[in-house]
Amino acid sequence: MEDQKKDLETVNEDELFHFVEYSPDAAETVSYSEYSYWRSVWQNFLKKKSAVVLSIVFIALVIFSFIALAIGKYNYQELIPDSTKSFIAPNAEYWFGTDNIGRDYWCQVWYASQTSIKLALIVALGECALGITIGCLWGYVRKLDRFITEVYNIITNIPVIIYMTLIALMIGQSFEIMAVSLILFGWLVMARNVRNLVLMYRDREYNLASRTLGTNIWRILVKNILPYLISVIILRLALSIPGTISMESTLSYLGLGLDINTPSLGILLRNARSYFLDYPYLLVFPAIIVSVITITFYLIGNAFSDASDPRNHV
Repeated sequence: MEDQKKDLETVNEDELFHFVEYSPDAAETVSYSEYSYWRSVWQNFLKKKSAVVLSIVFIALVIFSFIALAIGKYNYQELIPDSTKSFIAPNAEYWFGTDNIGRDYWCQVWYASQTSIKLALIVALGECALGITIGCLWGYVRKLDRFITEVYNIITNIPVIIYMTLIALMIGQSFEIMAVSLILFGWLVMARNVRNLVLMYRDREYNLASRTLGTNIWRILVKNILPYLISVIILRLALSIPGTISMESTLSYLGLGLDINTPSLGILLRNARSYFLDYPYLLVFPAIIVSVITITFYLIGNAFSDASDPRNHV
């Protein structure tokens, strides 16, 4: 150690330090990061093998619902021209059997799956758009906070089943009416979650600086705040799909859902309640599909929400 200290003392300072020459090209060079948020999200999501498998299962289920109708031998509304064809157990001719009035249950189940999945996707996207818009305004614009809070409290204090019952009795039952109704009363959870997060980020230093510079509200919300909400939005969006299917199944089971002429998983479950003890296949097939969709989207939503959280990115 002493020899090293002596060597350092003998070194001239000019040999240790020197001025770097000025280079205009080097001074204008801008560093570039190869980080991509969405690429990182997909990389983290693909690491969760179970979520990837469940995603494949759901996509295969949707695709097969179209294939199943194409390869089916009968139309979902077609009555088999023989009164003895009702309540036939699954066999080589009728793969899922027949229902109480002699319709091919294979086509009934897969057409109903398409209807329920379509309804769930439309409602989920509608709830997401309406909930994000109202939630951002609710949390950022202080003048609207009291008004939207009162509207939220009024709607949430009355069970949704009462709203849906009144709509079904006064307006009617159809695919469009149910979709709009579920969106109008389903945005509340999304809006509340978004509002709470906007309150957290609204007065951060960079947002105060943006307001001082005259940046408009929508730009601040979209550019400064919304990126921090993506993980919560994705989770809520994913959970809304099985939630909508469950709600539709419950309402249809009670006779308040879709029109009886529009097969859905809920209507099939409702129709099977009178016969499932003697003919359990009428309940088993739609119940399995409802369970698969609900479980897969719940797990996929949690996995994708974790993957989209920037704190989990390396």
